[in-house]
Amino acid sequence: MPRANRYYAPGCVWHITHRCHDRAFLLKFGRDRSQWVHWLGVARKRYGLAIMDYSVTSNHVHLLVRDRGEIAQGMQLVQSRVAHEYNWRRKRDGAFWQDRDHATAVDSGVHALRCSTYIAMNMVRAGVVRHPSEWRWCGCREIVEGRQRYRLIDRHALAEALGVEGTELANIYRDRITYLLGQRDSIREPEWTESVAVGGEPFVESIKQELRDVRATWQVMADGHAGGQVCLKEAAPPYNTVLGGKNAPLAEVYKL
Repeated sequence: MPRANRYYAPGCVWHITHRCHDRAFLLKFGRDRSQWVHWLGVARKRYGLAIMDYSVTSNHVHLLVRDRGEIAQGMQLVQSRVAHEYNWRRKRDGAFWQDRDHATAVDSGVHALRCSTYIAMNMVRAGVVRHPSEWRWCGCREIVEGRQRYRLIDRHALAEALGVEGTELANIYRDRITYLLGQRDSIREPEWTESVAVGGEPFVESIKQELRDVRATWQVMADGHAGGQVCLKEAAPPYNTVLGGKNAPLAEVYKL
């Protein structure tokens, strides 16, 4: 199976997705999801990771982060410690994560908002909760309410990426969630997990030029779900085709 893409351009906002080995539900218990969140917090303190949003599901994770040169170190810490502690507790051998993570560069403004709320709505689409704030292992509540102790979300970085004042962040984020919850059918948005970059055409073209020495066969494509938004994609099997693409049955495997 081809390796997931992971190409970081300095200074960008990146949506990182990583799934458990062989599609196994290794994060189905709350304790295991909490361990991932704990080590994410350690990475924030140790390396200054600018975390803008996240969500932990039973077999994969999402992270929205701004690259300031510390993503690789931070992700290595989280992934290695979660895998080691899980295998030690379960007396298990073998890989915990499926190869490496997949990174998608995200444009600022409305594109960053769409990506962040896509992450927040993950467990709603899966049929596990009715509102993202009900899911303990995501950034929704902290983005809306703020938090002084045990803070993970860099609300300033998120507001900056969205192009809004910090005081407006909670309302804009909440309004977008309310809009998405009001949609009769949850629209699948594969661009956030299958693309190298998503955003306006100038941004996507700039990422293509930044990474031109890595892969020359990438193509810029229109995104059918959002006017004016385009994607940069590579000719590799889509991330979600490996993940399965079926959300509803996930509700049956969660242990809250």
